[in-house]
Amino acid sequence: MSLENYIVTPLDSAVLDDKEQYAFYFKIVKHAFNQLVEGLNENDICNDQELVFLKQYNELLIYSIEALRVKYLYDEEDKMKIDLTESGFPNYMEFRYLVNDLSLKNDYIKKLPKVYDLKEEFLETLFKEKETISKVKLHQAASIIYYTTIDKRYIFKRFVQGKIIETNKYDSKFLVSWSFYDITYNRPFVCFLYFDYLGKDIEDYKTNIYEVLKIAADRSINMDTIAYLIDKKLPKVHPKRFKKIDVGPIHNIFAKDENIYTHTILKSIANKSLPMESYCISLSIDDAFTKGTFKEGSFLNKQTLQIWEVNKTQKYLFTSHKVLQLFYDKIPESINLLTQAPFVINKIE
Repeated sequence: MSLENYIVTPLDSAVLDDKEQYAFYFKIVKHAFNQLVEGLNENDICNDQELVFLKQYNELLIYSIEALRVKYLYDEEDKMKIDLTESGFPNYMEFRYLVNDLSLKNDYIKKLPKVYDLKEEFLETLFKEKETISKVKLHQAASIIYYTTIDKRYIFKRFVQGKIIETNKYDSKFLVSWSFYDITYNRPFVCFLYFDYLGKDIEDYKTNIYEVLKIAADRSINMDTIAYLIDKKLPKVHPKRFKKIDVGPIHNIFAKDENIYTHTILKSIANKSLPMESYCISLSIDDAFTKGTFKEGSFLNKQTLQIWEVNKTQKYLFTSHKVLQLFYDKIPESINLLTQAPFVINKIE
């Protein structure tokens, strides 16, 4: 049976119903992430150090979504949900459930049959009884794979801390990155802070930096607000540049938002103007830099803080040649609002 028979209409509910849809969705997301990283590299949107971190965060996301595919394989009761906001990603709670499941995996494994017994039962059913495996048994097999092979360390959590490394970008000595999954926008964000350290050894202050980032910069709020909080709470850090990358939305057949790109793609898939695997992925970059200092606090306890200036948000779009032609024909005014002309990426084969 073709996939068209599984996905009734692009305007359906945001629930993935079976393993074919899970596999198809994972194929789209993995392709989108890989093409996005290549596009950022080819078009010099991010520097080499930023690209390394972006690849690592993308790999965590892909690994987590694949874990969800395995989790829901043959599950007749629970289904994975795609968020209804401008996202195209699984609802954030799905990632929370992954972490919770794997924290209790030993308890779940005890309730499942032994691998050897299940194999013997499969062989008995297939070769002796000449019958198909029941969905209950298939779900048990998928659950065994899920609980024994998925590594909790590689699940994309609400906040993911990157390492502090040396750099020579933006007249800075150090670069720290982090990523978070914003529960309001239901999308992943990746941040980079370029800074100098006013102490002797950065190793002595790493824990302080990581703790402040997790508290003050774990969600998408105004750039100057985040920068001010970091600056205020870390007196030994002299920040120079702050970048925040909004990854998404992924506009595809599984998205249900009212975004103009999503709506145009869904409508075109519905009338057969585009193939079902058509998608585009948006990316926005906010960038703030210091342009001076000011002093804050009491006469005996003044702190020198940075004055931040925020650049205009840079907006990019990545999609295939066929989708891009459609956008120029149907929504040229939206394309003209982008920072640069959309970047053409390979279509899904």
